[in-house]
Amino acid sequence: MNFSFQRIPVGICNCYLLRGERTVLIDAGAQGGINAFKRGLQKLNVSPKEISLILLTHGHWDHIGSLHPIQQVTGAPVAIHYRDQPWVENGNPAFPRGVTPYGKAMIWLADRLIHPKLPHVKVDHVIDDNGMSLAEYGIPGKVFYTPGHSMGHVSIVLDSGEAFVGDMAMNDWYLRLTPGLPVLADDINMVVASWKKILPAGIKRVYPAHGPDFPVEIMQQEISNFEGSK
Repeated sequence: MNFSFQRIPVGICNCYLLRGERTVLIDAGAQGGINAFKRGLQKLNVSPKEISLILLTHGHWDHIGSLHPIQQVTGAPVAIHYRDQPWVENGNPAFPRGVTPYGKAMIWLADRLIHPKLPHVKVDHVIDDNGMSLAEYGIPGKVFYTPGHSMGHVSIVLDSGEAFVGDMAMNDWYLRLTPGLPVLADDINMVVASWKKILPAGIKRVYPAHGPDFPVEIMQQEISNFEGSK
């Protein structure tokens, strides 16, 4: 089976193309990112119509802001967990809570400056708590339900050890200076529990939505430190 994956930056969000027998796009970036998305596809010599599914890790504004124009140019169906489905369909996503003092300050400011009112997009595939296989797309991996950052968050783990974890981890300068647990989450204890759920799947490398990828050992140490501090 021929399989590859590539990163496409769309604003502050990393989107990822998983390319097996069919192509799956992970996340849709913030508002105003459609041109960046198109440029990313052009560099990879991929037609928008090749995308068979838009798979959203969760429904926060920076992951669904460009969903409507991306869906329009690709024609691809949209998949998200049912707990975050309303944000996609009503165009009014909520913000997560802050975990650290910095995260709390960031959300306080975002709540006053950012008021996303997004076009309504119909969800075609509703993911339940059991996740979903990607085998029908010729992609060797699975979608896991990983709540905590949002209550409808999912992560994608490939059989080869790559994990596309949305905001279960963060690694960009404006969020945190080193890779690790998110500074924003509805329930950080649930985030850690979700990590403990997917780590046995054989994860080797972590691909966050914000910042570059890094080895899984960093998250294993982060979780150990978190649990040791309680």
